[in-house]
Amino acid sequence: MTTEMVVHNGGCHCRRVRWRAQSPPTVVAWNCNCSDCSMRRNTHFVVPFGRFELLGDSEKFLTTYTFGSQSAKHTFCKVCGITSFYTPRSNKGIAITYRCVDPGTLSHVEVKHFDGVNWEKSQNSDGGQG
Repeated sequence: MTTEMVVHNGGCHCRRVRWRAQSPPTVVAWNCNCSDCSMRRNTHFVVPFGRFELLGDSEKFLTTYTFGSQSAKHTFCKVCGITSFYTPRSNKGIAITYRCVDPGTLSHVEVKHFDGVNWEKSQNSDGGQG
């Protein structure tokens, strides 16, 4: 069975950071309770690195925050502060903030909980967010 892939466009609030990503139109998004995601209310789905592309001069408007294990790269716009994507601690792809996807290409988002407070245990269970 083949999974239909669509191109999602998205970015930050001020639109200085723009990207495109390929995924199915139906995704599982993870509501993580780690200290960073819970404060930002970030709910995201993960796409492989090869299915994500920054557009135009977006790179010059990005900055990155790390903490703890220094593994996750919390990337956000220097101008408006929005994290429209980041590299999760698992480093298995790019985590897309589903609310930052332009309207029209996501047909369904199933939101699941990920226990980021207990990351190691959760990542090794069947709840791996990517």
